[in-house]
Amino acid sequence: MNMPKQNKKSALINAVALAVLLAVVAYLGFSRALSSYLVGIFWLSCIGIIMATSLNLTNGFLGQMALGHAGFMLIGSYSSALLSLAMVRAGILAGGGAEQLARFVICLIVSGLLAGLFGILVGIPALRLRGDYLAIITLGFGEIIRVVIQGIPWAGGDGLSQGSASPVLFKTGLGFNNATKSHYMLFVGLVTVACVSAIYTFIRSRFGRAIISIRDDEIASSASGIDITFYKVTTFALSAVFAGIAGSIFAACYSSLNTGNMGFMASVNYFVMVVFGGMGSLTGSIVAAIGLTSLNEALRSFDEYRMLVYSIVLILMMIFRPAGLLGTYEFSLSGTISHLRNRISKNKQEKEAQV
Repeated sequence: MNMPKQNKKSALINAVALAVLLAVVAYLGFSRALSSYLVGIFWLSCIGIIMATSLNLTNGFLGQMALGHAGFMLIGSYSSALLSLAMVRAGILAGGGAEQLARFVICLIVSGLLAGLFGILVGIPALRLRGDYLAIITLGFGEIIRVVIQGIPWAGGDGLSQGSASPVLFKTGLGFNNATKSHYMLFVGLVTVACVSAIYTFIRSRFGRAIISIRDDEIASSASGIDITFYKVTTFALSAVFAGIAGSIFAACYSSLNTGNMGFMASVNYFVMVVFGGMGSLTGSIVAAIGLTSLNEALRSFDEYRMLVYSIVLILMMIFRPAGLLGTYEFSLSGTISHLRNRISKNKQEKEAQV
């Protein structure tokens, strides 16, 4: 079945806009026009976008309350770091350039799949519950993963860094230096776009419509023949896959890893991004991830007042926009252009009628 002409035009406009955006990112990255501080914010924003949109898949579109999303990120980051270290020690893709990129891609894929596997294992028993019970179970899972990894000697004990698990971990196995992070901006941007596009396509598919119907009325969905458990577990696992990918990017972003960076507060932080942007809006999650990440980093020098300002912003948002910044609205460039064109045409017709 051929794509309608209007949809083709819409897809073309969005593709061109995306290509221009990525071209700008590529230029800024390869020319090293941005400071290391701004490059770091870019990486953290990409991580936040993947985490917030994937969590929105479970909390917003599926309607299940999960509070342990950082646990899957933790699995992805440590599995990526340890796999990269093992490959370097074995002399497999241990060089720089194309070999480093290939090693990074392999780590991304493996960390995503491993996190997805844990998502299935946790989701099968947990998703038979709902509401507060599910939130408590997922929260407990995140803490269990953190404590287990924290106690594994070959995983770095209290953290993976240049001085703990391996003396060569920072140089070749885990973190990128500032120059490498700048050069990899385009790749990280592409991965982020691919993840968000995959989630958006999933939501707009027949599968996505099924999980939205489960959110709206689980009993009616079950009566109409929808396998509730299958759809819940699959969505939860897919959400975990993207969290694992975000964890792999996190591992590459920093020269050290510590389980404390991906504990309960990290899960709450990503949950706040979802609520802030709007549960059921991928656009809202993207805007919230960029905005809150930038705000958090901008206030880092005012450490005593940082969380105070952060909390006030969130309270004001909940008072004046309880459904979130965008609610369930999704931005479409082609739709916006079409709306502006129609408005201009309407104004022109009104002026001609007055004459």
